[in-house]
Parts: sequence; structure tokens; C-alpha cells
Amino acid sequence: MTYSSHSERDTMAFAQKFAKSIKKGTIILLEGDLGAGKTHFVKGFAKGLKCKNMVTSPTFTIMNIYDGGKYPIYHFDMYRLSSPDEAEELGFDEQLSHDTLDGVTLIEWGSNVKEMIKEWDYKITITKSQNENSRSIEIERR
Repeated sequence: MTYSSHSERDTMAFAQKFAKSIKKGTIILLEGDLGAGKTHFVKGFAKGLKCKNMVTSPTFTIMNIYDGGKYPIYHFDMYRLSSPDEAEELGFDEQLSHDTLDGVTLIEWGSNVKEMIKEWDYKITITKSQNENSRSIEIERR
């Protein structure tokens, strides 16, 4: 399935609607170039789950947890990691297998640690269009 977004607001509205169909325990991979809109997608997604927390990119913290909504959201950003070994040292595999089962997991730059992600439910690829504000959002369900 592919969705065309013409603004950050469109991306967030689509993610908000998408979130309402997601079940607890779902793992979502988010792919796209820098500035494609992955974190804006997560912001809309969190709103769809009635999360009141402020969503920020976890580029430097690697993981943010947003509570207070329908389920907890575990938001990972693997951009800075150069190898799965580095992710393992940070305990990513343990986090993914135990703590996140009670919520929804969104992983930006999941391709950087794809060897560690044995199961996922959706892969969402956000691609910038030639128009600076437009994006193509492709959803692949496993």
C-alpha cells in the first residue's frame, strides 16, 4: 500500500489513522533518508494511540519510551549505530524481546540492525519527492 503525503501534517494524520489499527506487540520498521519524515510519522502515530508525551527523535538516546496512551510506544533510532554488535552491547536485543511486548515498537533505521530483528510486522518506507514537502509512504506488511 502506498500513500502520498503533501506535508508534515498529512504524514502525521496518516500515521494517526494507521496507529488506530495496530495491536499491542506490533513491531514497525521505519526507513527513509535523513529528513524524510520518520519522526513526524512517529508523532502522528503517538497521537493516534492517545499518547500525551512529546515525541522527539531518539538519535542520541537510541530509545525513547512514550507512556500514557493506549499502549506504551518504544521508539528506537539506529542511525548512529555502525553494526549489530554495537546494538547488542547497548542491550537492543533484550529490549526488543522482553520489554516491548506490552506496547508498540517503532524502529527508525532498522536496516542498520536488520540481523537482530528477526520478526517485524510492518516496514514503512518514506521517500522524498521532487517537491520538497511531498512524500511517498509505502507500507509493507509481513
